[in-house]
Amino acid sequence: MSVTCCGRVHHCASPRRLMDKAGIGMCLSQPQSKSKVSGVPMLRPAQSLEGVEERDEEQEEDGEEDMRDGGIPFFVNRGGLPVNEETWERMWKHVTRIHPDGEEVEKRIRGATDLPKIPVPTVPTYQPTTSVPHRLEAIQTYVRDLQYNHTGTQFFEIKKSRPLTALMDIAKEMTRECLPIKCLEAVILGIYLTNSMPTVERFPISFKTQFSGSHFRHIVLGIHSSGRFGALGISRRVDLMFKPLKYRTLADLLQEFQTAYKGYWHTLRKVKIGQYVSHDPHSVEQIEWKHSVLDVEKLSKEELRKELERHTRDMRLKIGKPAPVSPNKDRRKDMGSPLRNPGSPMRKNSRSERRLSGEKKSLDPKPAADMNGYQIRV
Repeated sequence: MSVTCCGRVHHCASPRRLMDKAGIGMCLSQPQSKSKVSGVPMLRPAQSLEGVEERDEEQEEDGEEDMRDGGIPFFVNRGGLPVNEETWERMWKHVTRIHPDGEEVEKRIRGATDLPKIPVPTVPTYQPTTSVPHRLEAIQTYVRDLQYNHTGTQFFEIKKSRPLTALMDIAKEMTRECLPIKCLEAVILGIYLTNSMPTVERFPISFKTQFSGSHFRHIVLGIHSSGRFGALGISRRVDLMFKPLKYRTLADLLQEFQTAYKGYWHTLRKVKIGQYVSHDPHSVEQIEWKHSVLDVEKLSKEELRKELERHTRDMRLKIGKPAPVSPNKDRRKDMGSPLRNPGSPMRKNSRSERRLSGEKKSLDPKPAADMNGYQIRV
């Protein structure tokens, strides 16, 4: 079995790996109205603009990732790897439905026997003398070599509420399978690949933007080392992922992303910034995804700068706090999972514990015509 990614093909390599890489270069159309394929409710239905933000906030409170690709719903592979037959067929049905030449593409690729192989990226290794900036550039190169996933099916299921140790297991699987990834998967992979760099602090940065009446979301991994900020990640747009370790403040880094969004006619509405992530790959603590929720629309430039400075101080304070103890490998079986222990230190921050900017919600004016339904996805 083989699939094509941007015109190149990846063949099966082992029972553990359905494919070396996967993906189909396609031009995604507007969301479809169907929410099920073959009776499997894994595709978020297309939604009208009314109430979208409220539902998204509820999803985030439940710790679920936003399963939309630039506003377009997409499937998530929940059956693990190798991809089972049901997921495989569902993926192809999705492709034929949203690709302009869907049926023709399916017949051409699935029936081919002489498709060329492509090289599989290898996890970067370094010499002890390799500097942090050069290591980060090597990691970003590896992430980009995996390629952005355009198939409409996310291959790795990422639940934000899972403990760090479980997310790191998924990151290991990413390095074994070498499949195309989306932005949330890239953040988890970036954490995994920088765990061995104690002088590098990592934290998630989520963006909510608006274009032509629709909202879009993106996430990158913020980096802080030697008094400078940067970022790792993946995106369709080259200036919305990697940022070298050169920005003096978090405000400078955020301004760089905001400028990039303006270049695509997207207005930055909200930014959510998490806390530093533990370097212990066996930690049972959860990633704090949104310690600070900043309403960019309602904050002046100076107010935003002060909020970002405050968040930077909060992150520095966390470094001195002990992390939750990892579970003992030989604990009694009847103790159960530490995640289900009522006394567990892991818990999601309640809404009241987070610092929010601009609590009151103002009604947005009705958006103008949306350029004949055209969407710029970033």
